Amino acid sequence: MKQSPQLSKAEDAMKPGVITKDGFLGSDHRHLVDILIEDDAEVARLGLTHEIIAEKMKFFKEKGLKGEGLSIDVDDNFEVNVESVRGKLACPFGEPGLISKNNVGVINKKTKKKIYFTDFHIHMIEKHGFYQGIGSPYRVSPKELKETLEIESIYQ
Repeated sequence: MKQSPQLSKAEDAMKPGVITKDGFLGSDHRHLVDILIEDDAEVARLGLTHEIIAEKMKFFKEKGLKGEGLSIDVDDNFEVNVESVRGKLACPFGEPGLISKNNVGVINKKTKKKIYFTDFHIHMIEKHGFYQGIGSPYRVSPKELKETLEIESIYQ
């Protein structure tokens, strides 16, 4: 698939120093369209949708917010901590408004797996199917999210 002018503009906005110091692409030299296609295929192989993943992330964020900065237990299997961070980020895909940066940490107490994400991750996954480029210090892969947050496949 050929990259559209809109995706090229978003890709430029994702480069280091434009919206954030490190950018969103990491060491991934593929075009944005190819990153999106590959992650979309992985999500489908896992029996999920981007929306299902984002909903589970929102679930943990909302539960964690009740801890007011302290770690709390969720459903006996998870420990969640949400830290409010000042500042907001612009969406590189050009959507209006700014996205807050709450940091969410989830520990799966059964598997000992940990994952960290932000409101920005939730937005990018839900609205754009974007998990960040390979090598990005803030990339969260669909597989890591499925395994750590125990997201059930739609095929079960």
